Amino acid sequence: MPDRGGGPTGPRIRVGRPSRRVRTLLMTLGVLAVLGMAFTMFAGFWTDWLWYRSVHYSSVFTTTLWTKIGLFFVFGLLMALSVGFNIWLAHRLRPPLSAMSMEQQSLDRYRMGIAPYKRWLLLAITSLVGLIAGASASSQWRTWLMWVNGVPFHQKDPQFHLDVSFYAFDLPWYRFLLGFGFAAAILSLIAAALTHYLYGGLRVTSPGARATAAATGHLSVLLGIFVALKAVAYWLDRYGLAVKSSDFKATDNWTGLRYVDANAYLPAKTILFCIAVICALLFFATLWRRTWQLPVIGFGLMVLSAILIGGLYPAIVQKFQVQPNEQAKEAPYVEKNLKATREAYGIDGTKVSDYSGTSKTKDKTTLRDDVDSTASIRILDPNIVSPTFQQLQQIRNYYAFPTNLDVDRYTKDGKVQDTVIGLRELNLNGIPKNNWINDHFRYTHGYGVVAAKGTAADANGQPVFTESDLPSTGDLGTYEQQIYYGEKTTTYSIVGGPQKEIDYSDDSGEKTTSYKGKSGVNLANPINRAAYAVAFSEPQILYSGAIGEGSRILYNRTPKERVEAVAPWLTIDGDAYPAVVDGRIQWIVDAYTTTNGYPYASRTTLGDTTADSLTATNNSRAVVAQQNQVNYIRNSVKATVDAYTGQVKLYQWDTEDPVLKTWMKAFPGTVQPKSAISKSLLAHLRYPQDLFKVQRELLTRYHVTNPTTFLTGSEVWQVPDDPTNKSGNAVPPYYLSMKMPDQTSQAFSLTTTFTPNGRDNLSAFMTVDAQADSSDYGKIRILKLPTSTTVDGPKQVQSQFNSEQDIAESIKLLKGGDSDIEYGNLLTVPLDGGLLYVEPVYVRGGGLKYPLLRKVLVSYGDKTAFEDTLDQALNKVFGAESSTTPPPDEGTTTPPTSGNPTVQEALNDAQKAFDKGQAALKKGDWQAYGEAQKDLEDALKRAEDAQSKADKTSGGSGNKSSSSPSPSTSASPSSSPSPSKSSGSG
Repeated sequence: MPDRGGGPTGPRIRVGRPSRRVRTLLMTLGVLAVLGMAFTMFAGFWTDWLWYRSVHYSSVFTTTLWTKIGLFFVFGLLMALSVGFNIWLAHRLRPPLSAMSMEQQSLDRYRMGIAPYKRWLLLAITSLVGLIAGASASSQWRTWLMWVNGVPFHQKDPQFHLDVSFYAFDLPWYRFLLGFGFAAAILSLIAAALTHYLYGGLRVTSPGARATAAATGHLSVLLGIFVALKAVAYWLDRYGLAVKSSDFKATDNWTGLRYVDANAYLPAKTILFCIAVICALLFFATLWRRTWQLPVIGFGLMVLSAILIGGLYPAIVQKFQVQPNEQAKEAPYVEKNLKATREAYGIDGTKVSDYSGTSKTKDKTTLRDDVDSTASIRILDPNIVSPTFQQLQQIRNYYAFPTNLDVDRYTKDGKVQDTVIGLRELNLNGIPKNNWINDHFRYTHGYGVVAAKGTAADANGQPVFTESDLPSTGDLGTYEQQIYYGEKTTTYSIVGGPQKEIDYSDDSGEKTTSYKGKSGVNLANPINRAAYAVAFSEPQILYSGAIGEGSRILYNRTPKERVEAVAPWLTIDGDAYPAVVDGRIQWIVDAYTTTNGYPYASRTTLGDTTADSLTATNNSRAVVAQQNQVNYIRNSVKATVDAYTGQVKLYQWDTEDPVLKTWMKAFPGTVQPKSAISKSLLAHLRYPQDLFKVQRELLTRYHVTNPTTFLTGSEVWQVPDDPTNKSGNAVPPYYLSMKMPDQTSQAFSLTTTFTPNGRDNLSAFMTVDAQADSSDYGKIRILKLPTSTTVDGPKQVQSQFNSEQDIAESIKLLKGGDSDIEYGNLLTVPLDGGLLYVEPVYVRGGGLKYPLLRKVLVSYGDKTAFEDTLDQALNKVFGAESSTTPPPDEGTTTPPTSGNPTVQEALNDAQKAFDKGQAALKKGDWQAYGEAQKDLEDALKRAEDAQSKADKTSGGSGNKSSSSPSPSTSASPSSSPSPSKSSGSG
């Protein structure tokens, strides 16, 4: 019998070899293919390095890269050595002779077949498992860095009294090591068993012993290692109970020990640990005893114990001890969960106050002046007026505004006012002709800020712009207006070279420019050009004459994308917003540190809890989460991205957060101290929306601090659906300058409402002080309404608006012709024990492509008003006029249409058509009413055309459009104003 390591392989058959020319060609093609693949890999690496170096965060790239490489080689090598050594050892322990049986004769063919390639086969197998293991380990670079650099929380869990850092930083790494150990043990066991079988150490059908003594000892040791690792797993499972998730009572993501965990699972894990250790020792003992009997008995005992002690016993405890007296048994553990969850999400300082929900004052006229001091009610909805900004301030088709504008605060004449702001960003879909040069060389940036008062509208329902035109002018002063980095800038641009860029256009024609910033990567180097040609799959980058000395390529240009790239350990808020700070446009991005290992703190899914009616229609507002399931979150970093240079700055915001301290230790020098934030920047920082949405979702259950109340679920709230649309998604929170009952002055706040679980009446009103330079920043206040009485919630208030006959008829008129109604944000303001609801109503239609503010809905108590202006509606609800109403701004006065006879004539015709329609409506003559509506639409179209001609004649531009005629559809049967009558200021 030949040695299983080799032997004759039979006669060789010569096969015709290809010609020398063919061999040379094939070799050349192979070399070229290898070089092509190598350069493709190099291009990706090189362009990444160049980009990180261009933004001055090369340390992030190198630290991450070397960590991945180190983990890849260390764990890949360990896995390869583990599997390779056991294959070699099994081959070394093969028996000299094998039994003469059909089984062994069949295996002899395989042994002889692989004999010449044994070394290569061993190398291939170990390399394959090493590559797979290394790739898997390299993805754990975050886990490794957090373990190596972890800092203590200085806070201990209530069960094991270990620092929280053990669960957040240490336990994930230990679990990875354990998983790697299991994988190595199983693969080694399989490889060794196959090798022993192939070379006769194990027999299935052959006569005699099923395994040689050497094979028995070898495999027993591997099984002993596996069982020993299982013992370690049982021991770690004890600590894992503190961060274990389960469905329990009022929450689906309960985390931490319950009674059955502490009194059944915990001792069961300890007992199983001891059994597994004994079982592992029995397997190791086979090296001397050479029998499987005791290890098999021990292993069976361990499996049986796992079923009885680890499964059946806890079920008995739950059934017969916990369920008969659940509240008493679970209360101590619920209390721990309540405390930990509130601390982990930063809601432990929430102030909950009782609020009656009904006004205390009998004479409501005295409350009219209190409204103005209580809130600066924003009637300009940033989520609706983007098309209006687009129509009035786009100026050129290659500019565009984001779908959702932002709310900020700016100071004028010493007074801070809420401002709706948007940037005129580049829109490649609107350029005259799309080609490679236009898309990437000529049209490269947007231009200017457009801002409007949040609390006002002009006579035509248009925004009162405080910054407008092109170039933009207004209250914001002088600043760098070119926008090379923005939310809509998703493609690359090549700037600064011989090809001039279109800057902006005015009456004298197009203005050109050349980028002067140092952002981007220099393309003068031919290697760089070749690398980017490959990386972007654009060969023209390599040979285009439009690229020359000074050309730089700009990419990764959205603010969230840049912050995520330079700080890949951060979770990014869904809403980046612009601000003019010290003469520059800065994008402000909120970022979070998170962990999934805070003991006893219940988990939440960021993608679900941050979703609302805005994210449902705008994916760009979705949170960028590194870890979707978390149970600890802090707004630890405020980041800025310069709209011209693309410079990214990270500022430490939460100076106590141990997770941020850990990452700052891992990536030193990347995050600047909080003291580096300038006062001018601080004035524009605000409380982030996604954190607020996470906190409000947790507070639907964790506003209670009594374990018994929590267990009964009697006070569970829910975030109401957005009442202004039928999407079924949660209502978004709103920024609003307002004063809560315990405050002495207005504060810029983020607000939301709650309703009882499964009902529509109001449960509570929640705010957080969102003003970063305020001493109360981040303070959460909740006004809790009584459960004994019902107060209308947002959906009921909206339904009330729509069901009142006068309002319903007015809305029906507003929808006349091809017009459509859009409801703005339904704002809630606590006032004198009651709740004031305000909702702007926009009309889009009548030849207009953008919404205009036409009406304002106001409700307080049992009074409802639907008027042309906020002041009129408030006056009607409270039965009095405000004594503090300031004179109207210049932008809100009635436009001087009388100066244009053609416009005035058309408006007179519109008024006649409107009156005719009203008369027909009262008589029920729908045919006459339809004719009147058609005449009304024609008259308004003539007025709009005449006004446009007048604007052009007088040299008017985008911001002059506030003098265009107001469609008469804004009139309601109750008020019936003239079409040219001012609709007032909000």
